Amino acid sequence: MKLAFIGDIVGRPGREIIAKYLPELKKKYHIDFVIANYENVSHGFGLTKKNCEELLGYGIDAMTGGNHSWDKKEIFEMFNTYPLIRPINYPNASPGKGVLKINILGNHVAIINVMGNYTMPMSDNPFIKIDQVVKQLITEGVKHIIVDVHAESTSEKLAMLHLLKSRVSAIFGTHTHVGTDDLIIADGCCYVTDVGLTGCRDHIIGMDKKIPLQRFMTGVGGHFDIPKKCQKVLQLVIFELDANGRTLKAEKLKIYDTEEIVKTEGRVEQY
Repeated sequence: MKLAFIGDIVGRPGREIIAKYLPELKKKYHIDFVIANYENVSHGFGLTKKNCEELLGYGIDAMTGGNHSWDKKEIFEMFNTYPLIRPINYPNASPGKGVLKINILGNHVAIINVMGNYTMPMSDNPFIKIDQVVKQLITEGVKHIIVDVHAESTSEKLAMLHLLKSRVSAIFGTHTHVGTDDLIIADGCCYVTDVGLTGCRDHIIGMDKKIPLQRFMTGVGGHFDIPKKCQKVLQLVIFELDANGRTLKAEKLKIYDTEEIVKTEGRVEQY
């Protein structure tokens, strides 16, 4: 079973480059299922119904969220009709759920979204929460478990690897928008600290550079905006799982709008 994970999709530029490349990538690499992070899809903040349907039409099958999950209030009802999840360590009373259970080629698969604590909104302890959830999934016989760790801190993401690597299939870091070069397969678990954004690559975290620079230079903030014109990149990890939910191989692709493709093979590690 072959899957793909796309990091934070940022605004229209991110949606445009997915439209351009994802349908052909699914055919070329024989990808059975695509997961992506939605929290910056709609003008950089949250997800609208229109953009949700747009991305599903391009070939994305399920989407994870983060600290901007609630920015577009229409998403409250969308959780009931679309394959969307939000961080599992938000309060139980929050709209939506943090686990999506699906069947892919006869395999029971669970996708989990969890949010870190450092600099993030108040939520339950992510380590205790996900440990409980993974234990329950395993008792239910689920062997294929994929985790999106939406966190600012690299140490929190690495801690998740050591907590979960023997029990889950893959752990993908999101949120910082800056891709890391540490794609590995550790004891059969695919891991990367941050997949990196899909969107504008020549500004700052996919947003127009004017306001971030103003904030750094003067201390005065403003509304982040998506550039009207920019150079784009699509970043995704393609990974293959065996019948027991262990990763056989993984590869990260950085696809530029110049047609250049940079590939990184997942290094096999035994920790």
